[in-house]
Amino acid sequence: MEKNLPINYNDAFCYNIHFRNSFEDLLNVFKEDLHTDYDNICIVTDSNVASLYLYEVLTIFKQTGSNVTSFSFPAGESSKNLDTVNMLYEHLILKKFTRKSLLIALGGGVVGDLTGFTASTFLRGIDFIQIPTTLLSQVDSSVGGKTGVDFNGYKNMIGAFYMPRLVYMNIATLTTLDDDNFACGMGEVIKSALIADKEFYGWLKDNSTLLKAKDFDAMSYAVYKCCGIKGHVVEIDPTEKGIRAYLNFGHTLGHAIEKLCGFRLGHGQCVALGMVCASYLSEKLGYITDSEVSDIIETIKLYDLPITVDNLYSDDILEASKSDKKMNGKKIKFIVLKSIGQADSYMDFTDEDLINAIEKVLN
Repeated sequence: MEKNLPINYNDAFCYNIHFRNSFEDLLNVFKEDLHTDYDNICIVTDSNVASLYLYEVLTIFKQTGSNVTSFSFPAGESSKNLDTVNMLYEHLILKKFTRKSLLIALGGGVVGDLTGFTASTFLRGIDFIQIPTTLLSQVDSSVGGKTGVDFNGYKNMIGAFYMPRLVYMNIATLTTLDDDNFACGMGEVIKSALIADKEFYGWLKDNSTLLKAKDFDAMSYAVYKCCGIKGHVVEIDPTEKGIRAYLNFGHTLGHAIEKLCGFRLGHGQCVALGMVCASYLSEKLGYITDSEVSDIIETIKLYDLPITVDNLYSDDILEASKSDKKMNGKKIKFIVLKSIGQADSYMDFTDEDLINAIEKVLN
């Protein structure tokens, strides 16, 4: 697969997303897109990805003539915090990084978000690029310039909108994902289809066997479709003043569940639970039917994502959701489905409405 997807905002070109089946032309893409000589390059990754791809990517970037180092931190959401950022700052200072230096995010969503945030704040901003290696990061977090870290358990509470210089997706990296991480990515894939593309949603229902078997063509199609959906939304609304909020379908209650379960469930798994709740709320508004809610739940189950969770309480989830950064005054800006493939926002749900929806996913 060799495709490019340009991302524009403010009526100007911003960066390219490159879709490939290896790292073979990473160096050529880098040179052609950036046309910049960097004095220092740091490849930021985590302990899982480092053992798989760090040596290959280090070897590629050492051919640039820049001083190339790496920084690795323990894999997992628990590392996505200011303590890790501080350690990365120290590494960059000791290695004498300047405003003519570059960060490379090699890994999943945690790596990409943390690296982008560090790039946005170090020396008031240096360049970075994304090399996402998980399904979740390829279809969602690497696209659109949202960066950030968690704070005291609150998801992505500290961050910035900061665009990468390029995104390079090697779809073949998805073959090394375990089933849980692949399923987490599918949570975001299903979300993308539900909010923007009814036909794609139908394709997902028909092609679950191929996707779960990690068929390369099927994975490539799903990743490309999701990037097209998110890229289009970001081009219209790069800093979430309007329709970019639609990308948060399933996230408000999903983030609350993620926090309360201590991140024992993955992000995409919690988004799946949030989508179940949001689907019931969409039905309450008369937007979608009971049979469509059931169909959404069956599709979520088709990809081995949870539709219920244990040992949580509805009041706690509601309270945690009110600490979400998407609050507008005292009201939650909740994303619902106007129909399958069309999202909308709604701000007038009562606490009772939300409790009733939350209880649908509690065992």
